[in-house]
Amino acid sequence: MSTSRPTFWAARAWLPDGLAHDVRITTRSGRIAAVDVGVPAAAGDRHLPGVVLPGFANAHSHAFHRALRGRTHSDGGTFWTWRDRMYALAATLTPDTYLDLARAAYAEMVLAGVTAVGEFHYLHHAPGGTPYDDPNVMAEALRTAAREAGLRVTLLDTAYLTGGFGRPLDGPQRRFGDADVDAWAARVDALRPDDTLTVGTAVHSVRAVPRDAIAAVAAHARRSGRPLHVHLSEQRAENDECLAAYGTTPARTLADAGALGPSTTVVHAVHVSPADVALLGAAAVGACLCPSTERDLGDGLAPGAALRAAGCRLSVGSDQHVRTDLLSEARDVELHERVARESRGVLDPSSLVDLLTSGGHAALGDPTGGRLAVGAPADLVAVRTDTPRTAGADPAQLVLVAGSADVDTVVVGGTVRVDGGWHVLGDVGALLTRAIAAAWRESEEAR
Repeated sequence: MSTSRPTFWAARAWLPDGLAHDVRITTRSGRIAAVDVGVPAAAGDRHLPGVVLPGFANAHSHAFHRALRGRTHSDGGTFWTWRDRMYALAATLTPDTYLDLARAAYAEMVLAGVTAVGEFHYLHHAPGGTPYDDPNVMAEALRTAAREAGLRVTLLDTAYLTGGFGRPLDGPQRRFGDADVDAWAARVDALRPDDTLTVGTAVHSVRAVPRDAIAAVAAHARRSGRPLHVHLSEQRAENDECLAAYGTTPARTLADAGALGPSTTVVHAVHVSPADVALLGAAAVGACLCPSTERDLGDGLAPGAALRAAGCRLSVGSDQHVRTDLLSEARDVELHERVARESRGVLDPSSLVDLLTSGGHAALGDPTGGRLAVGAPADLVAVRTDTPRTAGADPAQLVLVAGSADVDTVVVGGTVRVDGGWHVLGDVGALLTRAIAAAWRESEEAR
């Protein structure tokens, strides 16, 4: 299988001003060097089928959660009972099993057209909370996994200091927490970015980081010029506890701590009030929605259109990976609005492509990403228009019908990583099967 071609040609490609025909894209050193429209294919061009979109950004991922898919539905349950199952998995993962699981999860993402991922990383330390000899060994496993799977990762290294409002870390949570904000910052500053990994920052939530520590994390992010992400109002219980502890909503708590701004992305934002929406929009924050997770956990429907209208830049994430299909995540932002508003076309196809591509890359600290334009990363996703799902669809509305199974070719930084729906690593299903079995085997042996 060929893994690198400098020039690509597409009968249809999604450019910044919309769908264009007969497009040649020339790449150099991993970036787009030229985009020519209305030209015939030339000898040596790599032909891409269907409609070519910019690379997708998965703005919110917990890679190890992939091992939970299809294992958390017994007896119904809630977010909080789901969390118990997640803790059982987190308690026993090692750097090696974490690497194998993340590599397979990232390869699955690339198959779905993802070329950059925001990894909300809080599994830092050894069981019991003791730092490893290399305090960033788990982060380095993610770097290696991303490099081998063939995508870029923004490592959103997460501050996680308490087990809830006024409660200490307990059980598996000890693996997540540093001693204090200074210890967290020192560990983050020891990370070195490269062409695979960008260093970002995160506050897990207002329940896991005290208000004064949120302010310190936000100040650290500003000084370092790093993106800052935070879970926000995913559950009503978080809102209620925050109001009881501080007398303010989680959004207002973040604002009072100086944690809201254009470099901030709030994740979920399901249970935000109209006043919260106005506050977030005025701060020009990003909002990452994760529809499949929000449905799976019974969280509720995020007010995506209202957040966008207020001034928030939207993106999407696969979060706990109940499904790895970013096209479907984008489409579901619109479908959730249809359910909530009893109206169609709240977000048009162009808006959905933007939140899938440029909006997500901006959230991960790359304002040049997610565009088929000179200077942007040479990330291309060819989506077939002749499958049982897409046949007959208007190419300009492809985002409303296509899914990961329709992704044919994925180019990351000018290198072909998926060809004909097949990843260069081989059988991704087999990779996932082995990695997930090993992760749960360790968990069961530890009991």
